[in-house]
Order: sequence, then structure tokens, then C-alpha cells
Amino acid sequence: MLLAVSQSAGLEVGAAPRIATGFGGGVGGGGSMCGALVGAVMAVGLKHGRASGDEDNRAAYGRSQKILRLFQDEMGSSICRELTGMDLSTPEGSKAFRQSDVPDRVCRNCVLTAARLGEEQLAS
Repeated sequence: MLLAVSQSAGLEVGAAPRIATGFGGGVGGGGSMCGALVGAVMAVGLKHGRASGDEDNRAAYGRSQKILRLFQDEMGSSICRELTGMDLSTPEGSKAFRQSDVPDRVCRNCVLTAARLGEEQLAS
């Protein structure tokens, strides 16, 4: 997700896929914040983020808050376990997830929604 949004905005991606790997499944399969949503926010940070603590963070924060709010409105939640209805933190839950239609039915929609919202904020 981070890679796709960053590339579409013409941003340097470098190690983006490696950096974003652990966010899948709600941070390492833990079921918290949707990894696709995190990727969209990370893409905003690549363009509007600060390079030091002395710089203003309002451009990135405002865009990130908008992505979060719109994602929650459209998807009903930003939490992976609520979106999927599955516990990916256990081997059994992870196996059930892989054998279900949830990746296509839910996660694909989350990725498409997060990508669209991220691209909208990068264009503004």
C-alpha cells in the first residue's frame, strides 16, 4: 500500500516495502490498526512529514487525521480485528484467515480505500 501510493505520487520509495512489512494484519498480525491505513499515513509522511522535531507537523497531522476519519466512516472501523472479524494473533486464527474469503472480501477493500484516501491527501 505504501509503495503503491508513494509511486503514484512520484515520491521516492527506497526501503518503503521493507519498512511497511510489519504493519500487515494490524501490526504483525496483532489485530490493531489496519496496515493499509498505516501505509496511507506513512505515504503522507513521506511528502508532508517533518525531517526534525523543530519542524511544523500540522500538514502531515491534518492529512493523516482526514485519512483516518474518512477510512473509519467508509469501512466502519480502523481496527483490523473488527474489520476482519478474525484473530490473526494465533496460529489458528491466522490459518482460518488464509483459508477464508476475508482477504479478498475485506482486506482488498481496505487497501483500495486507504490507497484512494492517501492519494487524495497527497494531491491536496
